[in-house]
Amino acid sequence: MTAQIIDGTAVAAKAYDRIQADVQEFTRIYGRAPVLATVLVGDDPASQTYVRMKANRCKSVGMESRRIEIPAEASTEEVVARIEELSQDPGVDGILLQHPVPAHVDGRAAFEAIIPSKDVDGVTYASFAKMALGATGFRAATPGGILSLLDAYDVPLAGKHAVVIGRSPILGKPAGMLLLERDATVTYCHSKTKDLDAIVSTADIVIAAVGRPELIQGSWIKPGAVVIDAGYNPGNVGDVEYEKASEAASLITPVPGGVGPMTIATLLEQTVAAALDARTLTAT
Repeated sequence: MTAQIIDGTAVAAKAYDRIQADVQEFTRIYGRAPVLATVLVGDDPASQTYVRMKANRCKSVGMESRRIEIPAEASTEEVVARIEELSQDPGVDGILLQHPVPAHVDGRAAFEAIIPSKDVDGVTYASFAKMALGATGFRAATPGGILSLLDAYDVPLAGKHAVVIGRSPILGKPAGMLLLERDATVTYCHSKTKDLDAIVSTADIVIAAVGRPELIQGSWIKPGAVVIDAGYNPGNVGDVEYEKASEAASLITPVPGGVGPMTIATLLEQTVAAALDARTLTAT
């Protein structure tokens, strides 16, 4: 068996067509495009690249991207104050804080400065709670993108055993919650999990989100399992041993070109939704 590749770039392209149509309609009705403000603290090269990619994608669908640069030496209070300004700015529809932030900045405090109605990256306590409880709100962008990929390839979730390796509050934990909401049986694993290989070998769906290159060995994958690799490590290496895992899996995401494109697509989708929600509230 050779796994079918889950083509995140192709799925994202279809999403961008829908987003572009929605942006054009929004702009026609309201006289301006939806606006995503991206906050970058410091000058980390990788973060600079990610912010540039998001800005380019916004431009490609007709959205406006505002880049807010804050010096690396800024205090938590200064970062929070700037984000609070954006939260109160009626000309901004969505806010993204590029992470990680410098070590001396309290990242959680910075996230919580984003009002939930503009939390298009799904990073606040309020967004997590709504998502976990199945309420209306913004999903964490990468987990939301993962669910969109699974749906695009008609992967059944109800009753399936999903193993999530990683417990990040913006990736592993919300991914598991979204799967649970769709009636999957979810097992969380992490750096202190014993017999990780044995647990992964029971999974119908594997979500690798631990940030360690090729931690998940191909020999651990159950024949026919669906493998979603949300890791990205230097050298374009994911968290899964791709070649060997492909020999057992039925579906697998490549790195790059799998989860990444759908993360950005989800971010833009949610920015358009936030813009529409704001206009609805204003109208009422």
